[in-house]
Amino acid sequence: MTKAEIVNEVAKATGIEKVTVQSVVEATMESVKNSIIKGEPVYLRGFGSFIVKRRAEKAARNITKKTTIVIPEHNIPAFKPSKAFVAAVRDDK
Repeated sequence: MTKAEIVNEVAKATGIEKVTVQSVVEATMESVKNSIIKGEPVYLRGFGSFIVKRRAEKAARNITKKTTIVIPEHNIPAFKPSKAFVAAVRDDK
């Protein structure tokens, strides 16, 4: 599902104009992104959590050049679905 399809679904379900729904969806996504950039998790009850995970330093190999490089410690964004979300996906067949 794309952002445009989300906007269409929400507009259809609520009766609000697509332009208004699109600005709300974009503002929500921007707010989540900014919180994650600051290192603050975003908790959406019943849906899941957007969190920052810390990746430890590790050694990696370039097999074509037969060299080893060190990948430094870094942060990555992650999503952890709620238990209800996971249960709904597992039960849907």
